[in-house]
Amino acid sequence: MSEKEVISKSKSPQTIETLIRDLKNIGIKEGIVLLVHSSLSSIGWISGGAVAVILALEEVLGKRGTLMMTAFSGDLSDPSKWVNPPVPENWCDTIRETMPAFDPHLTPARGVGEIAEVFRKQKGAYRSNHPQVSFAARGRYARYITRNHGLENALGEASPLAKIYKLGGYVLLIGVGYSNSTSLHLAEYRADYPSKTEEVCGAPLIVSGKRKWVDLKDIKPFTEDFETLGSDFIKNKEVDIRTGYIGQAKSQLFHQKDLVDFAVNWMERNRK
Repeated sequence: MSEKEVISKSKSPQTIETLIRDLKNIGIKEGIVLLVHSSLSSIGWISGGAVAVILALEEVLGKRGTLMMTAFSGDLSDPSKWVNPPVPENWCDTIRETMPAFDPHLTPARGVGEIAEVFRKQKGAYRSNHPQVSFAARGRYARYITRNHGLENALGEASPLAKIYKLGGYVLLIGVGYSNSTSLHLAEYRADYPSKTEEVCGAPLIVSGKRKWVDLKDIKPFTEDFETLGSDFIKNKEVDIRTGYIGQAKSQLFHQKDLVDFAVNWMERNRK
């Protein structure tokens, strides 16, 4: 959506102050661990754009809080498996041989939204060292959350997602659905369902000071049922899901543990 279109759909400009009010109203508390998935344009036109959203989040969380976002770079992968964008088959060897190795400071995030990409570059933010599914965090538990991110089974027990679970963290969806909620991938590792399969994902890494293409084993993710799963989660009366608006964006706040535990059970019952 163009900025002109965002302005035309906005009743008034959002500011740091209005965003702080909305974040408090939906239930964000000082000192919590918070994983945010967001769509900037869904909030409406903001004075300060993505920077204002980040500053508002950090103001509400306070000095003892921890803010976290995805910093995925899925383009650092085997080009023969690319769908968007597809490349000619005869390009693939050249791409694999020349693609720059993952650098947590230099490699941009892709497909995670403007807010997450701006947050990744903020002073004091830490980024986990996975070439495709890294996370950025800032605050009290940022170092703990981002260090020792396992290269294989990357969204499983050696991932930042599992650390959020241990810390009793929350998830905030701002203008996005459950297909954006990466915590559901942690549930995929924990659930036992017959269609679970393994795949090999390649990426360029620095190994012993040299660039090297490395094959990484992982489970094959399946996101096609995430929205259906999320719809059933919302109907679950045993969990506390706070709903409201951040600016003009429909938003939800919930404990990550509640979603993951529900999803494990849901996948075992529904995935055949």
